[in-house]
Formats: sequence, structure tokens, C-alpha cells
Amino acid sequence: MDLFDFNDHEERAKPLAERMRASTLEEFVGQEHLVAQGSLLRRAIALDRLGSCIFWGPPGCGKTTLANVIAARTNAEFVKLNAVNAGVADVKRAVDRARDLLRMHNRRTYLMLDECHRFNKAQSDSLLPAIEQGTIVFIGSTTENPYASMTPAIVSRCRVFDFRPLSERDIRGALVRALADKRKGLGGYAAQVDDAALDHIARTAGGDLRTAYNALELAVLTTPPNPDGGIHVTLADAEQSIQRRALSYNEDLYYDLLSAFCKSLRGSDPDAALYYAMRLIEGGCDPLLILRRLIVHSAEDVGMADPNALVVATSALTAFQNIGYPEGLIPLSEAIIYVCEAEKSGAVKNAMYAAQKDARENRDDAVPAYLRDVSYGSREMKAQHEKYLYPHDFGGWVPQQYLPDSLRDRVYYRPTENGFEKTVRQVRKHKGMEP
Repeated sequence: MDLFDFNDHEERAKPLAERMRASTLEEFVGQEHLVAQGSLLRRAIALDRLGSCIFWGPPGCGKTTLANVIAARTNAEFVKLNAVNAGVADVKRAVDRARDLLRMHNRRTYLMLDECHRFNKAQSDSLLPAIEQGTIVFIGSTTENPYASMTPAIVSRCRVFDFRPLSERDIRGALVRALADKRKGLGGYAAQVDDAALDHIARTAGGDLRTAYNALELAVLTTPPNPDGGIHVTLADAEQSIQRRALSYNEDLYYDLLSAFCKSLRGSDPDAALYYAMRLIEGGCDPLLILRRLIVHSAEDVGMADPNALVVATSALTAFQNIGYPEGLIPLSEAIIYVCEAEKSGAVKNAMYAAQKDARENRDDAVPAYLRDVSYGSREMKAQHEKYLYPHDFGGWVPQQYLPDSLRDRVYYRPTENGFEKTVRQVRKHKGMEP
């Protein structure tokens, strides 16, 4: 066996998801809002002018792949670390080497940090000077909200790109290409995969291409060949490979059942809501989808009439994620009943829409002078800030204008007489905030 045979065997031993990883922008799957022709990110990559950035999105949506594509298109050094096992010493070694390459060869270094939200403050501080001085171009990859999970000093020096789950169409197209690719994919198996099987894997992968690739590879490799040597993957094979049953109803009925579930929640009918939820789940629907809809309705249709509804619904989601099926259906059912029986109010949603409209359309949105940050302000700004009335000096509340002058009389949130909102309305009336 020569070296080339060894390398080929080593490549074939990699999982399908790794073998099919895109190496060019043309091969990259999805994220059109980021990498479409003429987009800011694509132009920056093409011109090798990409600054430090953070790729934020769910698993399997292409964050690491795009970082590899960037590295392949540039003449820069590419260093990859994982925040789970990399320490301050690893960061310092990478920065020192990057500094030497820049000084001696005028060659930039991209530092790709997977799971970057796992970096603590000490690790982040070791990286900060290199980002500020341009010694490295930092590319962080995270599934967590960087604004909440990362040190503000790092985030403020990076552009955050929001990655989205891949569509079923994107995933299905990638699976078809993998089946046809004889060099990197499964083309050597001459496998025939039913359309229903491909549709099922693409639908149940949840926007995660890695999960879809793994399911397809498992289905092809474990399906016994026919007498003629061919491999035929059916819907049943796909169900086993991704460990989820196919929906036992067509797409139209699926959306009808989901609509009926949502309207039953809004209409305070726990019996109907429970039935439609179980009908969806028994038919193959992911219970997490039901829970996500339940959380939305606990805020949209219950809202401040019973703020505890959101707590119960969110707790049910956490419980299901930790317990799993079938026991997780018990807290799910409890949350459905609670949301149905709770007092209803759409005031929160109405307030949000009204505030969104003004935020998009109002151009005269100067913050009142006494509300501004005066940490680095002029003497005049600090004098204006003295007009600010500190609510705790007045027992917790004092009349004061907070909205910009152009919106000073706007009222977005109008509590109803339902549930807890009746108390809110009474408090606001006592303060003179309600007519």
C-alpha cells in the first residue's frame, strides 16, 4: 500500500458530513441572506478584507464550513481551536505565531474558535489585544447568543453574523448531491433512495445538515443489498436511521391540526388543545414543536393577564428536553391545560407591534438629555443629567418623560380588565398613567 492509498482510505473513513463539507462558496449550502452574490460578507471574503466576526446559529447550519471556505480563499494562515479544550497558553501560542508571520512575511492569520461562548473572561482577555491590534482575524463560532454568553469586550470588536437553520429544500438538495458524488459521497454504492425517504430525512433533521448526512449514510450502509447488489432505501429505513417516524398525515392535514391546536389554546378549550397536540405527536410531529408554539401562545394570547403562563410553558420545554419521551408529555400536558385555563389578553402583542411600527418609522428619536450616558460626557451633558429623577428617591416611581419628544404621548401597552392585568391597570390608574 502506498501513501496515496493510505490517504484515500483515511479520507473514506471520515463521516459523510465531513467528506461533503463545502470547500468553495459555490458548494456552500444555504445562508443566502449572508453569502448571496453582492452581499457584504461575500464581498469581504472575495477581497480578503474580512474583519473579526462571530458566526452565531444552530448546529449543522454551516458556521465551521464557511470559516474553512474563508481560509481556503485567502493566502492567510488558518488556526482552529475549540474553546472546550483550549486554554490561555494555546491562545498565546497562536497569537505569537500570528505576530511572527505578520512581521516577517506580511501574512495574516485567521483564528477560528469553535464554541467560543465557552471562553471565560481570562481566556477572552488573552485574545483581546490581538484582535484590537489586528494581529489576528478572529472568527468565533457559537450556538449561543453571543450578546448574552460572551464577554462584551470581544463582541463589541466583532461583527455578528446570524446563521439560520437550513431549509428542507437546501438539505434535500445536499442529500441528492451526496448520493451522486462518487468521489466524496455515496455514489459508489449506487443506492436508490425513495423520494419519501429523502423528504423524511430533510424534514426531521430540523435544519441540521450534519444530522441529515449522518442519517442518510447510516441508512445506505445498513440497508442489505438486493440480489443484484443494489441498495434500496425506503421510508421505513429512513425512519430508523433518523429515529423518528414519518408523519402519518399529509402536509395539508398537518397544518390544519397545528392551526386547530393554536386556536384551541386561544379559545381556552383544554380538551381540544390536548387532543390536537396528541394527534400531532402520535402522527409523528416533534413534541418540541408543540412546546415552542405553546410558549409563543403563553405570551401572545395570555400575556400579562397571567405572566406565570410563560413560566409554566418554558418549564415544560426544559422538562421535556431533560426527561424526553414519553414521560415528558406529562409536563407538556400540564402546560397546555394551564395556558388554556389562564385569563387571556393580547395587550403584550399589540404593544410590541405598536412599538415596532414607531421604531421603524420615527426618525426623530433623540434620547432625552437627562437619560443619556454621561460617563464620558461634557460638562453641559452632566448638568442636563442632574435633571434626571431617580425613582427610588421618590418611593419607586415618579412622573418623568422617558420617550423621545416626538413620541412623548405614545401609549403602547394598554392592560385589559382580565386577570393580573386588572391589577396592573389599577396601579397605572393610581399613578395617573391611565384615564
